[in-house]
Amino acid sequence: MKLNFTIRKIAEITGGQVQSPAPDTPITAFVTDSRAVTPGDGFIALKGARFDARQFIPDVLKKGAAVVIAEKGYTGEVPDNASFIWVDDPKRALQALAKYHRLNSTLKVAAITGSNGKSTTKQMLRAMCEAAGPTIANVGNLNNQFGVPFSLLEIQPKHQYGVFELGASHPGDIEETASLAMPDVAVITNVAPAHLEFFHDLETVFKTKTEIARCLNPGGTLVYNADTEPLSRLNTQFKGKAISFGFSPNADLRILETEQFSFTYKGQAYLFDKKLERHDKLNAAAACAAAIALGIYMDAIKQGLAAFTPMPMRLERLEKNGVHFILDCYNANPASMQNALAILGKETVLPRVAVLGDMKELGDCSKEYHRLVARQILDNGIHDVFLAGPEMKYAYERLQEITGMRVWYAHTPGEWTKELKKVLSKGGTCLLKASRSMNFETVFKEL
Repeated sequence: MKLNFTIRKIAEITGGQVQSPAPDTPITAFVTDSRAVTPGDGFIALKGARFDARQFIPDVLKKGAAVVIAEKGYTGEVPDNASFIWVDDPKRALQALAKYHRLNSTLKVAAITGSNGKSTTKQMLRAMCEAAGPTIANVGNLNNQFGVPFSLLEIQPKHQYGVFELGASHPGDIEETASLAMPDVAVITNVAPAHLEFFHDLETVFKTKTEIARCLNPGGTLVYNADTEPLSRLNTQFKGKAISFGFSPNADLRILETEQFSFTYKGQAYLFDKKLERHDKLNAAAACAAAIALGIYMDAIKQGLAAFTPMPMRLERLEKNGVHFILDCYNANPASMQNALAILGKETVLPRVAVLGDMKELGDCSKEYHRLVARQILDNGIHDVFLAGPEMKYAYERLQEITGMRVWYAHTPGEWTKELKKVLSKGGTCLLKASRSMNFETVFKEL
């Protein structure tokens, strides 16, 4: 982060009250982790339902923080030589700084949301943009109301393109972050059951994801998946510029049923020297449509997709002790679980072994969706099944009802790891799939 805000300017942007002996001191970086403070940093004392970072103010001042942005009402010691900006809400202050910084940049921005595939689409689009010019993108899982502002504050004058992934767990989350990014291109990869503990139903997921369209810059373009309901409604509901993508004949950018990735757009066919699974063809199509909307030439688009490599733990292909592994334990929801099992079902190195853990945050729908996993296991010709987690018990019970196949179930993976090693001792293809909190990558490490 290389900023050039003075304490006085920060107060102006955030609407805060300055208390400082040197209000023209420049601040080049902001941090929210008191352990990461270095001399000259601005420390934003975030406050949540279960924490209040104001308790660390004495520590960050000792470390040399040049200014502290904190909620009004702090009752601790305020040294005469320390600088403070008192605000109503530190999170809103952080977001105001990010939006101001974005407004004062000249780069073109693409923002990406969706139930599945947004991280892969972001990485594909990032590679395409980088082939065209200097690009900034959020890293890791910095895609929420805290991570997006910090990512925007990394924008530098050299950047020509910005690619930002936006996540959501509650209604309103996308509008909150998209209004900061102010995208020139907004991408919705798909709408599927995810975080239903908070969204409750698919219609609410749809309404939340489409919040991104309301935050487009004037003249901006919406890119959306024409293959999925209810996104296909946008063909008639959205009145602005749009590019739909998918296998559907009605898609503006139509993916062709070829071994290598290819599509047609505006009457012209484009072939890429890249073999992709069906779900990644959709991700690639979303990225290509967004790149086209950003004005990137096809040569750079092809160069970027050729340079793309899959992200760790997202259907990552690995080989260990003679076993072919598909490591897909970054996250899990019903749509991604169905897709992963379908991919395993096409594998020819036998036996096919499914090692599955809970899909989290499905609320009242959890039992139904986990029981459905049993049907998907049978439909895809899986030979051996290892299940773990309190929610996966529903899949286990359903399998016991409808089949006599070999199934191991336990509350935690460690209870059947020895049996899994025996099954895999002669080789095969093994899928490991679960929500992030299940830490299924540790299963892989133990094999």
